[in-house]
Amino acid sequence: MTVPGTGWKNDLLLALCATLVVLTINAVSGFPTLANYGADNDSMLRLVEVRDLLGGQSWFDLHQYRMGASGGFVMHWSRLVDTPLALIIMAFDALGASPATAERAAQIIWPTLLYGLTIFVLMRASRRFAGANVAMPAVILSTAALFFLVIYSPGVIDHHNVQLLLTAASLWLLMEAPSWRPAALLSGICAGLTLAVGMETAPYVAVLGICAAALFVLDDRERITARGFSLGFAGIASLVFVATIRPADWGLAQCDAFSAFQFAVAALSGFGLAIAATLTASTTRARLGSTLALAVVVAAAVIAFFPQCLASPYAGMDERIRTYWLADVVEAQPFWSVAIHQPKLMAARYVTPFIAILLIGFQLRSRRLRREETLAAILLLVAFVVSLWQVRGSTFSVAFAVLPLSAWIAKIRLRADATPSWRLSTGIVMAWLVSLNATWAGVAVAAQSMVQKAPQRINSDPDHAVTCGKPSDFHDLAAMPATTVLASSNLGSGILMFTGHRALAGPYHRNVGGNLAMLDAFMGTPDAAHAVIERERVGLVAICRGNTEEISLGLEAPKGLAAALLRGDLPAWLELDQSTAGKPIEIYKVR
Repeated sequence: MTVPGTGWKNDLLLALCATLVVLTINAVSGFPTLANYGADNDSMLRLVEVRDLLGGQSWFDLHQYRMGASGGFVMHWSRLVDTPLALIIMAFDALGASPATAERAAQIIWPTLLYGLTIFVLMRASRRFAGANVAMPAVILSTAALFFLVIYSPGVIDHHNVQLLLTAASLWLLMEAPSWRPAALLSGICAGLTLAVGMETAPYVAVLGICAAALFVLDDRERITARGFSLGFAGIASLVFVATIRPADWGLAQCDAFSAFQFAVAALSGFGLAIAATLTASTTRARLGSTLALAVVVAAAVIAFFPQCLASPYAGMDERIRTYWLADVVEAQPFWSVAIHQPKLMAARYVTPFIAILLIGFQLRSRRLRREETLAAILLLVAFVVSLWQVRGSTFSVAFAVLPLSAWIAKIRLRADATPSWRLSTGIVMAWLVSLNATWAGVAVAAQSMVQKAPQRINSDPDHAVTCGKPSDFHDLAAMPATTVLASSNLGSGILMFTGHRALAGPYHRNVGGNLAMLDAFMGTPDAAHAVIERERVGLVAICRGNTEEISLGLEAPKGLAAALLRGDLPAWLELDQSTAGKPIEIYKVR
């Protein structure tokens, strides 16, 4: 089986070269994202999960026993991402590499592989969108966009890079479907896999499915596309359901992780559309009727059996956790908050998608969009709307913006080649500049430095929201006998990765008991904190003085334990380990 279309070998080679260049840059700079994990809690906990899996924890057991209140809690992540990382580590272990070397290899190889594949997919999708050879602008824009998103940097092994690759691949393959028959099936498989990896991509998966159904309704020739996509989507959802969920939990519905709810919707909508695309008459009215009937059946099933999943994802969250944790999670911020408090992030994440949407709008004024352009435009617009709600949506909109921006640059280039002029040459330069998100980030930094406007919130600067992310910061803690550690949630994943201790708190919405206990201890009076520490059997308290989460808690509760420790005012039942005084992480022993 070969990749469809022309120039795919050239695109693959360019993607490989771009990936190697970026890898070399990271290697020469000493792999900075491996030297300092900063706020990348998800990548640290992902490696902990892989270690647990390789250490004998059941494939079906997603408990994180070393975090939270007694007994831990069940994570909402998928083993699908753990698997390739574990296989890479096992391969290097079989070659005689040390455990640390094997893990480091996995932390470099996996995101780098995903980086190259995503560049290739975006190049192929850009070629389809433009209907012309846009290889050069596509490879440059995609490489730059993904580089500044940081999600493909060595050490970043959470699931966001996997989700972006699979979503972009599903879009590209749906664009390819008329000219390459297996593409629709593969598109559905990619859509099902990205949904199984995490619920963040649910809006994009829903849009892709709706697009496949709409194509079928509008054009009888697209029934093969709709059937292939829906069979791939429902088929992979069924396989993942059986392969990753223990039979005893098949009836359990979870709104934030792949479970009976997501499987039921995928199977019902997927197999239902496949049947409709096979049996429905060729008239537009018949196709529309069968598709609407299927939509009604799926909606009725969700309302009847899974009404709890129709609420907001954070509807049931404890208000204190929402206030003192979620409100400061950068990727969960809405556009208005990012625009006010983080102009650099706003410029890097929102301007190029907005320009891409404008380009598509201008195109609509002169002609109808082609099939491929329409699909890409819809997904870009949806991703941009999602990013207005939460900045995490901009990860997808920045990547999808590469398609119209590449076509725009290539179009100006063709005009300049046909009738050279200084205006067109200047236009090419300007088009390149405004299409790079790094340009806009630089403009925002320059503007901010001119007005000397400091961040207005404690955690408003993502570059300085968390310190104590270096492995060496945890050496003293790792040398102490294993116990439960009270620390801010932003230190939780690091404690698990670099030490043998348990962490009471961690930045995960399911860790309700542990995070509430941490808030009770750090924001309560020393006497109230002592009661929590005795109840949770805490042996050590760790403070990172540069961690803005602890600074924030101290400001919110000036009479609380966190504020007292930051002032150096120790209660009688705590003793500072003098060897850690003045170090990034200060450790206090419970008497």
